[in-house]
Amino acid sequence: MITENMINNYDAIVIGSGHAGSEACLALSRLGKKTLLTTLNLDSIAFLACNPSIGGTAKGQLAGEVDALGGEMGVNADKAILQLRMLNSGKGPAVQSLRAQVDKVTYHTEMKRTIEKQENLDILQCEVSEILVENNKVIGVKTSMGEIFSCSAVVVATGVYLNSKIIIGDFTKNTGPNGYEPSTMLTKSLMDLGIEIRRFKTGTPARVDGKSIDYTKFEEQPGDDLNESFSHLKKSVKNKRVCYLGYTSTEMHDCIRENIDRAPLYSGKINGIGPRYCPSIEDKIMRFSDKERHQLFLEPESADTDEVYVQGISSSMPSDVQRKMYRLIPGFENVKIMRFAYAIEYDCINATELKNNLESKKIDGLFFAGQINGTSGYEEAAAQGIMAGINAERYIDHLPPFILGRDQAYIGVLIDDLTTKDIIEPYRMMTSRAEYRLILRQDNCDIRLTQLGRDIGLVDDKRYKIFKKKLKTIKEIHLVLDTMKNPSSLTPLFTAKNESLPKSGLTLRECIKRNNITIFDIKEYFNLFDGVTDSLLEYVNTEIKYEGYIKKEFEQIEKAKKTENIPLPNIDYSEMAGLRLEARQKLNKFKPATLGQAKRIDGVSPSDINVLLVYLKMKGFI
Repeated sequence: MITENMINNYDAIVIGSGHAGSEACLALSRLGKKTLLTTLNLDSIAFLACNPSIGGTAKGQLAGEVDALGGEMGVNADKAILQLRMLNSGKGPAVQSLRAQVDKVTYHTEMKRTIEKQENLDILQCEVSEILVENNKVIGVKTSMGEIFSCSAVVVATGVYLNSKIIIGDFTKNTGPNGYEPSTMLTKSLMDLGIEIRRFKTGTPARVDGKSIDYTKFEEQPGDDLNESFSHLKKSVKNKRVCYLGYTSTEMHDCIRENIDRAPLYSGKINGIGPRYCPSIEDKIMRFSDKERHQLFLEPESADTDEVYVQGISSSMPSDVQRKMYRLIPGFENVKIMRFAYAIEYDCINATELKNNLESKKIDGLFFAGQINGTSGYEEAAAQGIMAGINAERYIDHLPPFILGRDQAYIGVLIDDLTTKDIIEPYRMMTSRAEYRLILRQDNCDIRLTQLGRDIGLVDDKRYKIFKKKLKTIKEIHLVLDTMKNPSSLTPLFTAKNESLPKSGLTLRECIKRNNITIFDIKEYFNLFDGVTDSLLEYVNTEIKYEGYIKKEFEQIEKAKKTENIPLPNIDYSEMAGLRLEARQKLNKFKPATLGQAKRIDGVSPSDINVLLVYLKMKGFI
């Protein structure tokens, strides 16, 4: 047992204070564990290093799910919203997602205040240099100053700070985002523990002076008039700022092509693997040479600054090229750059070395969350953070892990993908990754997960009371919709909505199943649902309109569960006759926990799964 230089004893230690670390430390401390949050810089707590926004396609669902479990991201985002929109509102409900432009300063300040006030939680600005392990179990951490803190569990949530390096043309500097210091010692400790390290890259655009922009050449993008919010603790938020849409020019594209030999991405100065779905502007120009222009969005960084984020124009071009190419954007003729765009390389791990509770397969009590797992995005990080925090607490208390399935949450899809698929580039959540996205909607995050959060112990009385009241209201709405109406009373509504007149009585629920009639029409024509929010009525409307499709998805889920959750014992697959060589190698490498996970491993075919099923039956496992 460690005694020399020991400072204090904690139940758990969280390394890193970004979006993953913030959720992890709050979950642990709220679940009663004495927790230490370590951070390289107190000013970087919940820092929005790239786009100052929360949500987006599929990411809005992740933020909502974190909130439903009792997390902080949604609560904090609602405090800082500058503009709120519902993306894909013209499409089906399965792909609609909330997205907010948030105040960068407010978001950090409010999250820091929340963490500081949290019971059972200490914060220390320091660099963790080593994770201490005995008999393959975590026993503590050591800092760069030689101080030792003992604990039973560690959550590593270092974001992009591990050996991070920014790149702007030929200029490189070993630093984290925004000039914050990098973590230079922890990678070696992870490697010494047998953790595989990879090198990834991401990037960010320049920040420009809003006073130097000619906004008349851009199209206003106002927020949506929504009675919505990320957290169910708040009914709605107000829009405070306008964003703008603009486009690149052929002159800008020519400038980039003329200087492409100076682009680090093409000159070989960048070694890290970047995100496929968020390419730099130079990569867009070279890959999509037939496009005459690309979209860009001007988004405010904060209400207290003139800095504007130029979304869509991330770059690592030299500073002189950046000055020239940005001024070739219509409306940017006299633009002043305040912070140059840059690429950033950093160390991360191979997440297939983790169990589906985000614990290392090699070291008991060692959990990982956020961009160190090869993901990108604040929402992906927060989702992993709350799950790592919950599971670290359950590990300490010798409780079974808390696992969300792919049919329960986008969080389940995210973690399952990370732990079963060999992620070779920064992972970004998208609706297309979810098989059951009609069930995993933005509008039902709380319906799906709040009871689970309550059972775990993270959903407090206030949140649970709101949830129970919502369930009661939904039940009351359905009782009203089961009311039978005679044909004569339905005639005005059906005529106005160009629906064929009913020959017999219909319930209001059956009326809503008609193509042109919604629950809002029912509300108007029959003077119902006074005091019920539009968002709740929209939820019920969706459930009724898509009832048949939702039923089919649930049937698919039940069918998949017959094999999905069959546990796999500790097998040496190399000795299993009938498996193809590639399947043996992949199964031994990833060690899937269930047959469902085995199905999703690249290189494992349906015939290999059949061999596994026969083996499990012969050995009496099923």
